[in-house]
Amino acid sequence: MMQAIEHQAVNPWVALAYLVSGVFFILALRGLSSPATSQAGNRFGMIGMLIAVVTTLATHDIANIVEILIAIAVGGAIGLVIARRIAMTAMPELVAAFHSLVGLAAVLVGWAAYLNPGAFGLLESSLRFSAELYDGTVISGASNSISPVSKVEMGLGIAIGAITFSGSVIAFLKLSGKMSGSPILLPVRHLINLGTLAVIIVLTALFAMAGPDQTLPLIVALTIAAFVIGFLLIIPIGGADMPVVVSMLNSYSGWAAAAMGFTLGNTAMIITGALVGSSGAILSYIMCRAMNRSFISVIAGGFGADASAGGGETKEQRPYKQGSAADAAFMLEQAEKVIIIPGYGMAVAQAQHALREMADLLEEKGVEVKYAIHPVAGRMPGHMNVLLAEAQVPYENVFELEDINSEFAQADVAFIIGANDVVNPAAKTDKSSPIYGMPVFDVDKAKQVFFIKRSMGGVGYAGVDNDVFYMDQTMMLLSDAKKMVEEIVKALD
Repeated sequence: MMQAIEHQAVNPWVALAYLVSGVFFILALRGLSSPATSQAGNRFGMIGMLIAVVTTLATHDIANIVEILIAIAVGGAIGLVIARRIAMTAMPELVAAFHSLVGLAAVLVGWAAYLNPGAFGLLESSLRFSAELYDGTVISGASNSISPVSKVEMGLGIAIGAITFSGSVIAFLKLSGKMSGSPILLPVRHLINLGTLAVIIVLTALFAMAGPDQTLPLIVALTIAAFVIGFLLIIPIGGADMPVVVSMLNSYSGWAAAAMGFTLGNTAMIITGALVGSSGAILSYIMCRAMNRSFISVIAGGFGADASAGGGETKEQRPYKQGSAADAAFMLEQAEKVIIIPGYGMAVAQAQHALREMADLLEEKGVEVKYAIHPVAGRMPGHMNVLLAEAQVPYENVFELEDINSEFAQADVAFIIGANDVVNPAAKTDKSSPIYGMPVFDVDKAKQVFFIKRSMGGVGYAGVDNDVFYMDQTMMLLSDAKKMVEEIVKALD
């Protein structure tokens, strides 16, 4: 027989405050869906988080308020310094690093709730038989334990948080160049991953059913197994899939927060985690569709090696036309319409400001300039949009693939700077190509193509050659992207 637990009624003003914060979070996501409204979206998110944090601090007596304010001040100061110092080109690895902190926070909160369940309101009282008198009367005593449902929520939160942490650490190392961007393929990795996931599920079930004296070894094993699977899931994934990985880890961090919200009975955490988790999952799906890949195939890894790691070299020497900055400047001046396609090479060279200056000069000469952004260009969702926004490129000049692809047939120049696979026509014509079926820009339909690339030796993430290099209307501009654009700017003056 179980003794009923009496829960304190939720203060309606607290529920209302969390609801308002949730509305602000939804408005934040809506604002962040467009570069033009992204600043307003950020402000909405900050307001919503402020309301949620203040409400929680005002209505909970878990820790000393002075200690909490000191922690907030220290964390805020660190975040402010990082935000001011970080280069926009390093934003992908910064996002991965911050995701790791979210995952680690979920693990720590889960462990804190496990070690001190009374402070989190997780204890339930149950009756146990202790003695039986001579007349058959049963004397029972009460014992306190964490309910099985709370332990399931706690186990899931710790597991997802640990996966997010270790996976984000590997993503950070790959994005920052401290680990090779090439896939690291372990023998029988799929069997190892499935086995580890099965172990995590079994440990969670055992943890939920175990008695109070048997849970510690189980939760330790669960945490370790989750850290391991996060590491194993990300190391086989190549650089080409990093935008999807960043989005996926963002989703994981949201679900970890939602699971902890259920454990702690915090509505704001549940709402925030669900919004982040679902939006990250939807974005991952959209990006997988943009690459013509399934989510499972991305997790399986093995697609594409980072060109910088020597993953692919041009196997066939084919004739191509090489031009200079002066040649490009002359033809750009004669054009009526120019479409610029930026890629990760532009980010590495930090050429976005020089590119904006070139576009301004062309517009002064009466040339129409537009920017075409592929969904998976760069190393994180929206990477190119962020860089162009930093260079103050007008939002109305930036277009997604489906909105501008039909205009290449009317373009005088397709100006490709640091992109490769997203303009490779093999995606449309070669069924044996690893990128076959991936939507790409129709740059082959433009009258003239300028392709800025460091050298002809390397190929894109997919490790396949690009026929655009050798087209009759293509002029290869072999140089550092920033240096080449700066030379074009000088020639245009």
